Amino acid sequence: MRSDRVTKGVQQAPHRSLFNALGMTQEELDRPLVGVVSSYNEIVPGHMNLDKITEAVKMGVAMAGGTPVMVPAIAVCDGIAMGHVGMKYSLVTRDLIADSTEALALAHQFDGFVMIPNCDKNVPGLLMAAARINVPTIFVSGGPMLAGRVKGNRTSLSSMFEAVGAHAAGKITEEDLCEFENKACPTCGSCSGMYTANSMNCLTEALGMGLKGNGTIPAVYSARLQLAKHAGMQVMELIKQNIRPRDIITEKAILNALTVDMALGCSTNSMLHLPAIAHEIGMDFEIDFANEISAKTPNLCHLAPAGHTYIEDLHGAGGVYAVMNELNKKGLLSTDCMTVTGKTVAENIEGCMNTDPEVIRPIDHPYSETGGIAVLKGNLAPDGSVVKRSAVVPEMLVHEGPARIFESDEAATEAINTGKIHPGDVIVIRYEGPKGGPGMREMLNPTSAIAGYGLGSCVALITDGRFSGASRGASIGHVSPEAAVGGPIALVEEGDIIKINIPELKLDLDVTEKELEARREKWQPRKPEITTGYLARYAAMVSSGNRGAILEVPGKN
Repeated sequence: MRSDRVTKGVQQAPHRSLFNALGMTQEELDRPLVGVVSSYNEIVPGHMNLDKITEAVKMGVAMAGGTPVMVPAIAVCDGIAMGHVGMKYSLVTRDLIADSTEALALAHQFDGFVMIPNCDKNVPGLLMAAARINVPTIFVSGGPMLAGRVKGNRTSLSSMFEAVGAHAAGKITEEDLCEFENKACPTCGSCSGMYTANSMNCLTEALGMGLKGNGTIPAVYSARLQLAKHAGMQVMELIKQNIRPRDIITEKAILNALTVDMALGCSTNSMLHLPAIAHEIGMDFEIDFANEISAKTPNLCHLAPAGHTYIEDLHGAGGVYAVMNELNKKGLLSTDCMTVTGKTVAENIEGCMNTDPEVIRPIDHPYSETGGIAVLKGNLAPDGSVVKRSAVVPEMLVHEGPARIFESDEAATEAINTGKIHPGDVIVIRYEGPKGGPGMREMLNPTSAIAGYGLGSCVALITDGRFSGASRGASIGHVSPEAAVGGPIALVEEGDIIKINIPELKLDLDVTEKELEARREKWQPRKPEITTGYLARYAAMVSSGNRGAILEVPGKN
């Protein structure tokens, strides 16, 4: 066993003395040591129940003959961090989580792991760590929040943010806003739509790293505790069979996850996290894969914010496995991939039926014949940009209009809320990319303000930053190269015409190449606002958004 390095032999007597200090018995040290990586805390609503999940996992491990040891991981609530300097610290935690978990795991020589994440960066960070550490590992998330109810209609966090815009526009009263505030988020759990947290928890199932229901069993259901116990038991099977993350997270599994992403209509943030996970297994993930897979993968779900169904509905309809079973009817998945069940994808999804065709469209009656995400290129985004196509209204799939330039999230949001944005405008928010932010902030405030003001069918937003999974509309992010490194988005001027053509996968600035060259010669890099601490180090090492905003070793690509 791996843990023999710290528990067996004469030379390990000092190590055992420290285990004695922990109160461990010899019987416990004779069993496999299983790290239970819990991101429990009291600031993230999606994590406040993870103490109970952790205890259930530990019971499962012990029941199956292992010694569970809880260790921590951090997490940030993107909703609470939204719209201020805190959002600069959201994406960057993905790498902090991966790095700190790698360090903790290898320092203590665990035999296996159960990872317990739930929210946005926590899930991909721990998946990255699992691939690096490569000892038997299984994931069990904290589960999604139930939808709220306001005036008889189900709602969620995206509706809450949009209500702020509606109130600023005079469309709802302060009392209405207060009702949203008190009812939009009624339970613990990751926010109830197909936002980033739930996207990544569902894709963990598709990757094969979580058991059935990992992405969809609501946080408040007792079945979530049962799932946690089963995950604890199953990691012991993985240890016995020596099934490790890199046996599961393969190139074919990554492409399976991207295919499921297209069918579910996941958050655009998956186009940052899947490349980062792929990087850990040595796979060169080009975001253009999205268009290749989208072209043949129908979009089967319109979960909030794209539609009016929620993760609890997806669970009731059969969950991720039911979606995968629909996709398999057209041979769109590699079903020979190994999973944490010890079985293949084919064995897992056999007989998993779609029980609600209103929530999961049948494969021959999709919302669209193409997937939920598109990568757009052109002279404004030579290296690519990302849009959640399934959440764009038909009239905005093709659009052109004058650029309205802003160099921060806050400035754009203020302009929208003070009536300075007009139908047809294309809002450009730049210097918010991985280096320029630094930290590639989410733009949920301006996209929600656009929706709240009723401009979602006539105003687009383009940024080198990114969007919350709760964003909807013609919101095009991850524009690469970013402004901070002199990308074309830095050269756009007020009033320039921007042309968006999502069906043709194009994003262009209607300015001649000669004029762009003249502007490029005059462009000067902005002086960094942050020059100390983690964000300064992050900005120095981070890649562009089209490569997953991964941290690169200096001198290596």
